[in-house]
Amino acid sequence: KSKNGLLSSGSMTLDYTPTPDKFELNQAYPNPFNPSTTVQYALPTSSDLTLSVYDIRGRLMTYLSRGIMSAGYYEEVWDATQYSSGIYFIRIQAYDMLDKNSFESVQKIMLVK
Repeated sequence: KSKNGLLSSGSMTLDYTPTPDKFELNQAYPNPFNPSTTVQYALPTSSDLTLSVYDIRGRLMTYLSRGIMSAGYYEEVWDATQYSSGIYFIRIQAYDMLDKNSFESVQKIMLVK
């Protein structure tokens, strides 16, 4: 039906997803933590990602995320209930498949029980 000579075609919902400008690994919080900590990261383009946790000796403890990820902001939680107190490292490795750029960052976290 028209109103004042204008036709209405209904409404449309648009979802807006912001895209980061650069790769980022934000500081895990809380840190020190018990028993879980949250890690936020950003990918400016689709990337082959590995987000992992290592102990002080460099042994892989777990993967928080891995695989092909689209551009965007992400958050992962590490539940370290089964691990002992100590220093651990969160490592992000991302390979931008469009520009062939890579990003790597490591941060120290401390589990206190």
